Amino acid sequence: MSEQLDAGLIAERIAESDQLGEPSGAHEVGRARRRKEDARLVTGRTTWTDNIQLPGMLYMAFLRSPMAHARITRVDTSAARARPGVVAVYSGRDLAGEQGSLPCAWPVTDDIVIPDHPPMAVEEVRYAGEAVACVVATDRYKAADALEAIEVDYEPLDAVVDMTEALAEGSPLVHESGNRAFTWKFAGGDIDAAFRDAPVVIERTYVQQRLIPTAMEPRAVVATTDGDGFTLYSATQIPHVLRVMLALTTGIPEHKLRVVAPDVGGGFGSKLQVTAEEVLSLLVTRRLGKPVKWTESRSEGNLTVHHGRDQLQRISLAAERDGRVRGVRVDLLADMGAYLMLVTPGIPLLGAFMYNGIYKIDAYDFTCTGVFTTKMPTDAYRGAGRPEATFAIERAVDELAHELGLDPVEVRRRNWITHQEFPYDTICGLTYDSGNYEAATEKALALFGYDKLRAEQSDRRDRRDPVQLGIGVSTYTEMCGLAPSRVLGSLSYGAGGWEHASVRMLPTGKVEVVTGTSPHGQGHETAWSQIVADALGVPFGDVAVLHGDTAISHKGMDTYGSRSLVVGGVAVLAACEKVKDKARRIAAHMLEASADDIEFSAGSFTVRGTAEGRTIQELALATFAAHDLPDGVEPGLDADATFDPDNFSFPHGTHLCAVEVDTETGACAIRSYVAVDDVGSVVNPLIVEGQVHGGIAQGIGQALFEEAVHDTEGNLLTTTMADYLIPTAADLPDFTTDRTETPATSNPLGVKGVGEAGTIASTPAVVNAIVDALRPYGVHDVRMPCTPERIWRVVSEAGPPASGSGARAGAASAEAPAGTSAEAPASAPGTASAPGSRSGSDSGSGSGSASTRAPGSGEATSSSEGGAR
Repeated sequence: MSEQLDAGLIAERIAESDQLGEPSGAHEVGRARRRKEDARLVTGRTTWTDNIQLPGMLYMAFLRSPMAHARITRVDTSAARARPGVVAVYSGRDLAGEQGSLPCAWPVTDDIVIPDHPPMAVEEVRYAGEAVACVVATDRYKAADALEAIEVDYEPLDAVVDMTEALAEGSPLVHESGNRAFTWKFAGGDIDAAFRDAPVVIERTYVQQRLIPTAMEPRAVVATTDGDGFTLYSATQIPHVLRVMLALTTGIPEHKLRVVAPDVGGGFGSKLQVTAEEVLSLLVTRRLGKPVKWTESRSEGNLTVHHGRDQLQRISLAAERDGRVRGVRVDLLADMGAYLMLVTPGIPLLGAFMYNGIYKIDAYDFTCTGVFTTKMPTDAYRGAGRPEATFAIERAVDELAHELGLDPVEVRRRNWITHQEFPYDTICGLTYDSGNYEAATEKALALFGYDKLRAEQSDRRDRRDPVQLGIGVSTYTEMCGLAPSRVLGSLSYGAGGWEHASVRMLPTGKVEVVTGTSPHGQGHETAWSQIVADALGVPFGDVAVLHGDTAISHKGMDTYGSRSLVVGGVAVLAACEKVKDKARRIAAHMLEASADDIEFSAGSFTVRGTAEGRTIQELALATFAAHDLPDGVEPGLDADATFDPDNFSFPHGTHLCAVEVDTETGACAIRSYVAVDDVGSVVNPLIVEGQVHGGIAQGIGQALFEEAVHDTEGNLLTTTMADYLIPTAADLPDFTTDRTETPATSNPLGVKGVGEAGTIASTPAVVNAIVDALRPYGVHDVRMPCTPERIWRVVSEAGPPASGSGARAGAASAEAPAGTSAEAPASAPGTASAPGSRSGSDSGSGSGSASTRAPGSGEATSSSEGGAR
């Protein structure tokens, strides 16, 4: 094999050059190791689900509804059955007695409406792309060709596309029960008192546009049977959860069902799902007794992978004239789509606990209404509720700063929790265990050259430069490591938040780790090996990590919500501690000493005060032979551990973005981007860096590029990557990244999680920068994605910049002392909807008002209307 494709040689060279970071005190944890998975991945020696070939394999293709809402009056599959190579054709009615309903595991209220969700439509379709029939053939091309021979008659029904219209009296119904899925309320403090006579009230409406997760690997499924049991290979994030749910849905006994997540090429939440195709593949295999495969096309994926975001946020903020926030009120509409999928209703609830951000707030009131529409269901997408919350509060804080004429950094300083106040009980009932927002922000400001950029901005504004400079600030925290189980239970979540791990000491001293997490790009094999190498004193290369197969890893809660290291990695460490406890007792017996006198260091157990000892490898072989073990000790050092944390973890950080906006064309370019994150103790800095870079790129994608657009009939118009734009490397700037470190107190590793941080922080940083650039024009918002057309429309309709606008219309600098304030000028009216925006008076981003009252008067002295609608 050529050198370029030789995985062994590549791995050897990676190992030889792996001097990126030397661990302190010869420790592995903290070392910037290249990932041990990479040699196999970059040389193509992977096992993607679509690579799997089994004897006698058949291929499935699905006929999907071209209508968003219609009654199915006839399905004729006879002509398709006669096509060459076709083995079987099924309609929804053919499988109606056995396909069940796709599960929703998060019934957030007692009166929530959870409609039946057949994997293949039987009587009615409720979104464009819903499966109505499937063909099984000897190859995928014959299966796809036969779809055109299936005849389906539809009786069109009214589409329901807009959330506000869906809730209006007389609206067409998605389901007979109505278009309201649930209303969930949450409050803390006296919200009426917080807003009563508040000197400043900011009211804004923001649209979180619908996004389409775009993992590098499309979804794929292979189902097979040996006549008794079943095996499902799937590009999934959740093999353990999927096994349970498939058993409940299909009636296949759980002990007869094996689920394997082989190599999985990204997920971002889109593969945290029980999909129709997974259920139907099993049913077809059960009927035919042969293996079947389905792999989606990219266009099919855009239609039918669950979508993300799609929320209408009304946020009100009450504050003192010095900028201190008194209270926050949120009224949220969340588009569920046509059905409730695995965790659909819970996604906005995760955000409910984050609208307070890093700030000390006296009162909080949150109401979320879940709304059915005739669109693909929404569900988890990187950050899952927390990016939406961070966006709203960070945008509102910037609006507050502008209204008061204060620097946005200064307003944040006046409100954030100081490092001396940790642990801190928030208004939302969470306990933030550790953090230092001051340190992260100061480091970010220094790296960014904040004051120098503000001076340049002032100069450009004074010169009325057509290319304006905008500076965006985003300070965030997030709750991640989705656990503990008792909290999830209190929120009606259908599973726990624990994680399981096994550590096996092999007779030769090598180590196998079996983890319940299921990686799809996160580098678990490397990070878990580093943890084990330090804990047991074995070489990094002597550790193998097994995952993703329920026949090997029998127990786990899988990977999502930045939980893998915070929960799963800690479970691995706990199992290592149990191994050492067993080994210590055996070592004491062999060395004829008390177990209390045995010390462990660098992989060896020694008698205190002597050089006499045994290595852990020697003990592994001794327990394998079992010739001389203490009474009551079973042969073997293997150990299992299940970890269920007492608290969430709370990474945080400050992201700063500088953009240049051409006010004549609407073109926007990111000039510089600085991210300083605090993710607690770091196991592998290189992996952290990769996660931050990827997260920022995804957040920028929402800010500038991505949007799933439907027409008024509910048809998805962005079905290809030519229509649905994701950022490429050419669209992104260099990122300047750094870290501060305040270890978590909720776990012995001190880790906090990093998988979603970049996405949560970056979107408001970019949009705040764009709005900041356009402040002289009276613009308060640009609806995402902030395309050149939308920016141009906002500017052209807002009118010329105010005379002598300066850098921030009299704003104090980032270093201004507390109490500094200045009146903000009245702002120009907002703009009309850009093409593709939602209908309805409340559907525009940034609509709303801000008012300031003279102290004690209760009368508004100035007001401003919001920007783009």
